[in-house]
Amino acid sequence: MLRDITVGQYYPADSLLHRLDPRTKLIATMVFIIIIFMVKTPLQYAALGLFVLLSIYLSKVPVRYMIRGLRSILFILIFAFVINLFFTPGTPIFQLWRIRITYEGLRLASMMLIRLVFLIMGTSLMTLTSSPIQLTDGIEKLLSVFKRVGFPAHEVAMMMSIALRFIPTLLEETDKIMKAQMARGADFESGRLLKRAKALVPLLVPLFIASFKRADDLASAMEARCYRGGKGRTRLHELRYAKRDVVVFLVLIVYFGGVFLLGRL
Repeated sequence: MLRDITVGQYYPADSLLHRLDPRTKLIATMVFIIIIFMVKTPLQYAALGLFVLLSIYLSKVPVRYMIRGLRSILFILIFAFVINLFFTPGTPIFQLWRIRITYEGLRLASMMLIRLVFLIMGTSLMTLTSSPIQLTDGIEKLLSVFKRVGFPAHEVAMMMSIALRFIPTLLEETDKIMKAQMARGADFESGRLLKRAKALVPLLVPLFIASFKRADDLASAMEARCYRGGKGRTRLHELRYAKRDVVVFLVLIVYFGGVFLLGRL
């Protein structure tokens, strides 16, 4: 289950999305997330679904890899669907004792399910096609406009990049600790909710200790290399917008504009 999480991982490939400027992908992802929560009609959702499929095809990331990433949030998807399905008032279409399904609940549950799927796939595509260094440079460049008011753009970008970079590392560490605890007789899957929560204590304690140790080692390594923030730092590869980035921006404007027009049909 832990190995199914794809957010924060990088999938090396030679594709159009991999060659795009990270700022282009960051802006496109933010706009895509905003649009996800603004669309309402089935035609708009179908257009966004087509956009996600085309993006996956252009990224050359295997579809099974993207679907595997949804398995890690399967419980959240089911929980959100059930909550909206049974607890939304409206016109009933099925009722058995106190259990009632309404038309509005079915519609809202379906919309929420699709939104969550698109949200995970969109953010996963950004991290799968961008290395941590590229994301750091892209975030810093986008936030650099706020440096005039004293905003620490480089430090914020570095923290976000480190957080994304260490997601796979922490998941791997958690998986190792779980297997070690299960070999010693620990049971994380059976029993009631309270019992399963108590069983996580032997997992969380060594995980937190390992995380703090890894953070301390990272801080020591950065100090040993004379890291002093972004002032005066240079880069091996400077970010520059290419023609393909301009073309992608124009295509996104036209495509997302068409998605909004579909809502008026």
